[in-house]
Amino acid sequence: MRNFFHSHWKVIVALILLILVAVLTVRPGSAAAAPELAERLRAHVGAIASKEHNTRTPAELENAAVYIEEALVGAGYKPSRQEYLAGGQKVRNIEASIGNVAPGTRPERIFIVGAHYDSAQGAPGANDNGSGTAAVLELARLLRKVQPAAGTEVRFVLFVNEEPPWFMGEAMGSMVHAAEMKRQGQHVQAALVLETMGYYTDAPESQQLPPGLEGRYPSTGNFIAFVGTLASSQLVREALAAFRAASDFPAHGLAAPAHTTGVTLSDHSAYNRHGYPALMITDTAFMRYPYYHTAQDTPDKLDYGSMARVVTGLAKTITALAGAAQG
Repeated sequence: MRNFFHSHWKVIVALILLILVAVLTVRPGSAAAAPELAERLRAHVGAIASKEHNTRTPAELENAAVYIEEALVGAGYKPSRQEYLAGGQKVRNIEASIGNVAPGTRPERIFIVGAHYDSAQGAPGANDNGSGTAAVLELARLLRKVQPAAGTEVRFVLFVNEEPPWFMGEAMGSMVHAAEMKRQGQHVQAALVLETMGYYTDAPESQQLPPGLEGRYPSTGNFIAFVGTLASSQLVREALAAFRAASDFPAHGLAAPAHTTGVTLSDHSAYNRHGYPALMITDTAFMRYPYYHTAQDTPDKLDYGSMARVVTGLAKTITALAGAAQG
C-alpha cells in the first residue's frame, strides 16, 4: 500500500484538488450559496428595519427608501420613483425591472414582484416587512441577467404606506401603483407580493389557522404559504407548483373567499381591486409570529437560513412563470 501511494501520489493529489474545486464551486441559487444569501438578507433587514419607519417617522422612512435605491443600483439597476403626497407628505414607491420588450412597444405581460417597506407604528418591522423587502432586493439581484420570454417584463416594486392609517386607502403605495397600471392599460399577468417572510419554527402547535381550515394545513409553522382569493386561484396553483418543482422547502397554497381571515391583508389586494390576478407569499404573519406589530419585531427574531431557501426557490419560480432563461 505504501508503494502504491508513493507511485501514484500525483494522481491522488490531482483527484483531491478536483474534489475541492467541485465542493467550492457554487452555482447561483445552489444550496451551497445559501449561507451567503442568508447574510445578505440579514444585512438588508438590519439596514431597513432596525427602527420604526413610516410617515410618523419620516427621516427613518427616507433612510429606508434611500437604502433600497442604493441596493438596486448596486445590483445593476436604474430604479425609478413613483412619488405622490400622503397627508401632505411626499412619499414614493420604488421600481426596477428586467424585460424582453421591443423598443417603442409596451409589454404584452407584466409580472409584479413586490413588498411594502414601511413598518407599523411602534414597530421596527423586521419581519413585517423588512423580510419581504429584503427578499425582493435579493430576487432583483439574482434575476438581473435573466431574460424573460418575448414581450414579458418583470417589475420589482417596493411599496410605501401599506400599514395603517393608509391600509386599503387611496394613499396606500400598492393602490397608487395598481391604479396607475390600470390607467395606462397595462397587462399585469400576475402580482406576487412578499409579506412577512422570515419566521419559521418546528415547535408543535405553533401555527394558527383561519376558522374552518383546521386539519387541512400543518399545525407547525415551518412552511411558506401562497395565498390568494378565489379569483386568483389559478395563479396560486401555478405559483405553488412552480415553487415545489424548484425547492424542497415546505410550501402550501390557499385560495379562499376574500372574507377568510388573512387572505386579503396585504398589497396584493390592491391589484385584485383593479382586476389583476395577485397573491401573497407569506409565513402567515400573526397566525404564527408572536411579535407581529410590536416593538419586539426586531432583526434578531428571523430565520435567515430558511429565508434564503425560500428566496432561492422563488427566483426559480419567477423564472418559470415569466418563461425566462438565464442570460
